[in-house]
Amino acid sequence: MTTMRRRAVPYLLISPTVALIAVFLVYPIASVAYYSLQHRNLTRPWADGFAGLGNFRQMLFEDEVFWHSLGFTAKWVVAEIGLQLILGLALALIVNESFIGRGLARSLVFSPWAVSGVLTTGIWILLYTPSTGVLRFLGQPEAAVLGNPDTVFPAVVVTELWRGVPFFAILLLAGLQGIPGELYEAAAVDGAGRIRRFLHVTLPHLRDAIVLATLLRGVWEFNNVDLLFTLTGGGPAQVTTTLPLYVAQRAVDSKDFGYGSALTMAGFVILLFCSLLYLRLSRFGEER
Repeated sequence: MTTMRRRAVPYLLISPTVALIAVFLVYPIASVAYYSLQHRNLTRPWADGFAGLGNFRQMLFEDEVFWHSLGFTAKWVVAEIGLQLILGLALALIVNESFIGRGLARSLVFSPWAVSGVLTTGIWILLYTPSTGVLRFLGQPEAAVLGNPDTVFPAVVVTELWRGVPFFAILLLAGLQGIPGELYEAAAVDGAGRIRRFLHVTLPHLRDAIVLATLLRGVWEFNNVDLLFTLTGGGPAQVTTTLPLYVAQRAVDSKDFGYGSALTMAGFVILLFCSLLYLRLSRFGEER
């Protein structure tokens, strides 16, 4: 009996955590999966009922907006993660050096990360507005970059870069500070220049930090709703509509919770598959 009690103690200790995970993670996923198989539209309650795979069939074979939003989401995530990684790494390398005013420089670099998405869009809407923004100082006072399909994508990318680059800078700076200085000294003694030290010392030691940062930020950018919703609303003509934003339009605006749940499950499966594949290909956490 004593042995059984000892074996049960670890399970009792983790049971509160398991219960919380079940309540806040498993139950919502199960609920969305259930509603994805239902017709549940508040504007058409007489048509509610079991849909089977009907919502998924409509999504894959009849809904052009779904495929457009999925394509834009991929374009958005790749552009943001690539640029944020490059700029964040550059900033981390700069503020990792010793110079006068480094503390102030770090505060200025990291400050945009503390600003909420809605406040960020409020700032950039003022900057992009023809009558109050910076374009009037560049000789283009009538340019409406957020209303032009040709310029809206670069505009929203720049806005999100302002908020997202500090995240990479913070994580990569932490990784840089964990690299022993003796490695750089040994490489310099062996005749390695600045570029070779960066390629053969810095980058290998930042591998796990880069993988973790790109994975976390990729998931967040995939699920980005607040900035795009308040900045463009998915427009003009739905050219900046991501999949999560399309979910919000169908589930919240159109009250079609069944079809919105199906779209959500599609996004969940895509994110899960891409995350597992990325961790597998990057060999995150494995010994080098």
